[in-house]
Amino acid sequence: MTPAELKEHLDAGNDLVLLDVREDHELDTCKLPSPHHIPMADLPLKLSDLDPLKSKETVVYCRSGSRSHRAALFLEDAGFTNVYNLEGGILAWSDDIDPTLPKY
Repeated sequence: MTPAELKEHLDAGNDLVLLDVREDHELDTCKLPSPHHIPMADLPLKLSDLDPLKSKETVVYCRSGSRSHRAALFLEDAGFTNVYNLEGGILAWSDDIDPTLPKY
């Protein structure tokens, strides 16, 4: 999912889950509003926390899109049916949607 597509979903009030898979220290620099946060390394251990969300539209993001791509594939393998990776991650969100969001 591109940043523009995600913004359309958010602006429309669509019920979706934002899942941030960055490390804890990365949240201090910047974040999108109201994400669920599970660092990539902890995802297998905390997968059961996300079970109630399996059928919800879920957008996974990280800094540049690489970790979130792997996380989205992991979630699909675990039975999640509506998972998207935010293409380009939070860096692309900053470039395309909100240039006030700090880059790191």
